[in-house]
Amino acid sequence: MLRASVVPILAAAGLVSACATGAPSTANTETAIPADTRAAAFDAYLRAAVENEHFSGTVLVARDGAPVFRRNYGLANYELSAPFTPDTVFNVASITKQFTAAAVLQLQEQGRLSVTDPICDYLDDCPAAWRAITIRHLLTHTSGIPNYSSLPNWDEELVVRDYTPAEMTALFRDLPLQFTPGERHRYSNSGYHLLALIIERVSGVSYPTYLNDRFFAPLGMTHTRFSNSRALVLGRATGYYSLGTSFRNASLHSPTIYYGSAGIYTTAGDLLIWDQALYSERVLNQASRDAMFTPFLDNYAYGIRAGESFGHRQVNHSGSAQGFSSYLLRFIDDNVTVIVLSNSDAANATRVGQSLAAIYFGADYQMPAETLHDILWDAIAADDVEAGKQRYLELERTQPSAYNFAEDETLVELGYSLVEANDLVQAQQVFDFTIEKFPRSAYSYDGLADIAARRNDFAAAIRHFETSLGIDPENEYAIRGLALAREGRVMH
Repeated sequence: MLRASVVPILAAAGLVSACATGAPSTANTETAIPADTRAAAFDAYLRAAVENEHFSGTVLVARDGAPVFRRNYGLANYELSAPFTPDTVFNVASITKQFTAAAVLQLQEQGRLSVTDPICDYLDDCPAAWRAITIRHLLTHTSGIPNYSSLPNWDEELVVRDYTPAEMTALFRDLPLQFTPGERHRYSNSGYHLLALIIERVSGVSYPTYLNDRFFAPLGMTHTRFSNSRALVLGRATGYYSLGTSFRNASLHSPTIYYGSAGIYTTAGDLLIWDQALYSERVLNQASRDAMFTPFLDNYAYGIRAGESFGHRQVNHSGSAQGFSSYLLRFIDDNVTVIVLSNSDAANATRVGQSLAAIYFGADYQMPAETLHDILWDAIAADDVEAGKQRYLELERTQPSAYNFAEDETLVELGYSLVEANDLVQAQQVFDFTIEKFPRSAYSYDGLADIAARRNDFAAAIRHFETSLGIDPENEYAIRGLALAREGRVMH
């Protein structure tokens, strides 16, 4: 994975936190904003998100299970000019985790397991290090088992390989625990992969079959399926990554890497069916629902996050994979649901969903605005890097508080966008300019190293990575890059 793939995610996370802490609303949710005014505000926000954040997808806001706003923006497939329909299917990635958690709780209701059981009671060849880990530890991401998708060579090599569930387990089964079980919270797809195996062991059917027979079919979620193969998914949208101010196809991942942690494909309408079922006994009894929504460490409960936004109790989960970004947000006491399904990785669905909720409850929110990255990208595309540099300096002088000029993040992201476009000459010029502005920009030296490696100048790549590590000795990207450069290999 190139450095550029990391920077936008970190930036988005900060903005999401700002949105989620809006001022509490004391107004009645039915009368805070007239329905037509609220719909206009939703639409205005989303049009700005399309223009400035490359949003593309479907949004649905519902009260008591009935949509109060539902609209599509952009296209399901840009190459074919294919529009979204109510039946367009999205990869919802980690939203899958709440289905896995619900399956475990169903089995507990049947007396077939307990969340306090050791996981080694249900797993073959269980490592000795896992013997103190319970099912609850897996549900709450407190097991200490390393996250397989954070392995050092995950993005460069492992993500494209096909695995059986046992082969996937083998990637992390012999790794040391990161902490004593129950001591800390650290998000781990590995734990939910193991939960799927436990569901299979206890139920006697495959994990996909369990989901279909116990959830999708009985609830009438006719457009929902679990898929970890290359089989066709009818109506599926195409996921896109952003390159500058345009889209490109998402990189390919093996579908077999998802089992329990991700892998559900669904529609906004089907997710609303699921959401409403969790208000009744159709999926879980009251005790199980209470357990599912009770947070443990870091506001994480069972397959879902729990907390408060705008003075209202809520549970939520996001998902992100292969150009898709998704968010399911439910305000339990208000029976208000916000669903955002995007086929653009640049449009952070969590930020969009929290902003729509703020509009609904009459709380403060920020309208999407053009980013400094996109302003500079357009200046370079229209002319050259020198034009981009002059635009940066002009904005720094005339609008110093409008953008973050105190850190190198935007310029590093811009440089890597040009690397992704295979414009290595202009990318190098951007990284050189960044180092002029921020002499201790370790990530800019990573960028210069990556460019040198692509040119087979591994001596220069080694030198730049070593400079980066001299600035930031814990820079894992540079550590991996340096090791590869010494082997004459390129980071991907």
